[in-house]
Amino acid sequence: MTSTPDPAARRCAVKVADEQALAGVAAKLVAALPPEAFVALEGDLGAGKTTFVKAIAAAAGIDPVEVVSPTFGLIHIHEAAAPAGGSPLRLVHADMYRLTGEAELHELGWEDALLRREGGRTWAFVEWPGRIARALPAERLDVAIGIDSETGRTLAFTSRGPAYDGVIAAVSPRAT
Repeated sequence: MTSTPDPAARRCAVKVADEQALAGVAAKLVAALPPEAFVALEGDLGAGKTTFVKAIAAAAGIDPVEVVSPTFGLIHIHEAAAPAGGSPLRLVHADMYRLTGEAELHELGWEDALLRREGGRTWAFVEWPGRIARALPAERLDVAIGIDSETGRTLAFTSRGPAYDGVIAAVSPRAT
């Protein structure tokens, strides 16, 4: 007997009214992400991609003040100590807007940034992933951020592999 995955279970949309509501979604996401995670962030300029990463950082125990747009630095790495009973986290926040293609990744030290430490977690959040489309891992979480109002956003989550199906279940409005 074979089963066909339910496409509805592999995607969901979450409306957030403001940053406070975003914090709740971020906490669910942090609890559900696999130890090695790749999250591709799509959205227009000003949609809130960096604000989203700040919320993730805060939920993971990283001071969100340290998280700034990597538009000029391209890659920022944030480290979090291991929580009680957990493992340390390396949060890689990258902005590919200024890149012209995947060939430039090597010059940036991309491979080193994504290295997972033994016993640790590495999460990559990449803004403007379309600039490096051929270098994106097939298995990842796509998050498209749509602007609904001055403070309101719609976060559309799509699982691109079984490791992220649980993330969809965790953040889905149906899960609450």
